[in-house]
Amino acid sequence: MKILMVNKFLYPNGGSETYIFQLGEELQKRGHDVQYFGMEHEGRIVGNRIGCYTSDMDFHTGKLQKLLYPFKIIYSFEAKRKMGRVLRDMNPDVVHLNNINFQLTPSVIYAVRAYEKKSGRRVKLVYTAHDYQWVCPNHMMRIPSTGKICFACRDGYFGACSKNRCIHNSRVKSLLGTIEAKYYMRRRTYGMVDVIICPSEFMKRQLDTNPLLEEKTVMMHNFVQRPEKAAEREDVKMPDGAGGGKPGGAAAEKGGTEKAGDYVLYFGRFSAEKGIATLLKACEALPDIPFVFAGTGPLEEQASKVKNVENRGFVTGEALHRLIAGARFSVYPSEWYENCPFSVMESQMYGTPVLVSDLGGAPELVQAGRTGELFRGGDVEELTAHIRELWEQPEVCLAYRENCKEIKFDTIGEYCDKIVNVYNESPDGN
Repeated sequence: MKILMVNKFLYPNGGSETYIFQLGEELQKRGHDVQYFGMEHEGRIVGNRIGCYTSDMDFHTGKLQKLLYPFKIIYSFEAKRKMGRVLRDMNPDVVHLNNINFQLTPSVIYAVRAYEKKSGRRVKLVYTAHDYQWVCPNHMMRIPSTGKICFACRDGYFGACSKNRCIHNSRVKSLLGTIEAKYYMRRRTYGMVDVIICPSEFMKRQLDTNPLLEEKTVMMHNFVQRPEKAAEREDVKMPDGAGGGKPGGAAAEKGGTEKAGDYVLYFGRFSAEKGIATLLKACEALPDIPFVFAGTGPLEEQASKVKNVENRGFVTGEALHRLIAGARFSVYPSEWYENCPFSVMESQMYGTPVLVSDLGGAPELVQAGRTGELFRGGDVEELTAHIRELWEQPEVCLAYRENCKEIKFDTIGEYCDKIVNVYNESPDGN
C-alpha cells in the first residue's frame, strides 16, 4: 500500500510529529511505501521521493512576509501545487492528513480530490485530529488572554475568535482565523475527508457537533511504547515520609540515577495552558515536598525560581524513562482540553501513578482510584490537597503502581493493525 503522510512539520516538534514518525516507521516495517509532505525545514527528518515541500513559514518570529500572510494561512496555492506533484509521482492509495491548518492549509484536501479527477484513481483520505482546529479557529477551545474555556465557535459562531483575540492575542490574526473558519465551513471542505480519527472520546464529541463530520469520526486512543526492562524501576517499598530534601537525593547529584519515590514529577511543556502556573503555586505551598520538572517553555524561568523544584530541562530517551519510573507519582495539570496526551500514558506504562486535571481527553486514560487521581483543572487548592495526600500515603502510590501493570494501551503494532483496517475500507465505508 502507498501512504502519503501530510503534516506541516516534518521535524520533531510535538505530539503530532511523534505520531506520524512512529506510525510511518511501523508501516514501513510491514512493507508499505510511506512518504511525507509538509514544509521544508533544516531539521526535516522525513520526506518524499522527489524532494518537494512548501516553503518554511514561521508565524512567531516575523519571518513571514506580512503582505502575504493573510493569503497563505487561508489558502496556499503553493501547497496545492506541490502536493499535486507529489501525488502524481507517488500515486498513493491513502493520504493521511495530520496538522495542516495555517502553514499548509486545507488546500491540500483540494489537491487530493483534483488528483483523483485527473488520474481516475480513488484515494482514501484520512485525517487524525490532534487538536480542535476544525471546530475552533485557535484549535484549543480556550481564550488565551483569560485562560477561560470556550465553546462559542464550536457551533459555527466563529466571530468569537476575533472578539477575544484568540490567535496570538492579535486582532488581525484572529480576524483571519475567523475568515478561514467561515470560508471552509461554507465550502463544506472538511466534509470531503473519508475518515476522521479522534484520539479521545472527548475529541469525538466536539467534532460530532459539526453535522459534516459526525458520520465520519472514529475514536482510537493513541499508542504508547512498552517500557524496556532496563528503564523499569525496581520494586521498592516506599517508606512513610521518604524523599525529604533535595529532589533525587545524593544519587541525582552523582549522575542522575533516581531512587524510586523521592520526588513528584512534571514532564512536558512549561506553558500557561499546561497549568504550570497553577502547579508552581502548589509547589510553593508544599515546601517540604521535592518536585522535579523536565521540559522547556515560556514559563521555564518561573519554574527555576521555586526552591523545591529541580528543573532538569529538556530530557528525552532512556533518561526520561528513568526519570518517569523513579517518581512517586507524576502530575499533569493541564488547563485546556487535552486530546490524548502521550505523557499521561507513558507515566502509567512506566508504573508511575499520575494526578491529572479533569479536562478534555486526559481523564479517559486514568483509572481514578486505581492508577491515579483526578482534580478540578485550574483549582490550585484542590491540586495542592491531592499532591499532599498522595505524598503522605506512599502505600497508596505503591498499590497504584501495581495496578498500572494491568493497563492495556495499544502498542504501536496494535494501533497499526487498526490503522491498516481503516485504510483498507473502501472510501464509502464498506
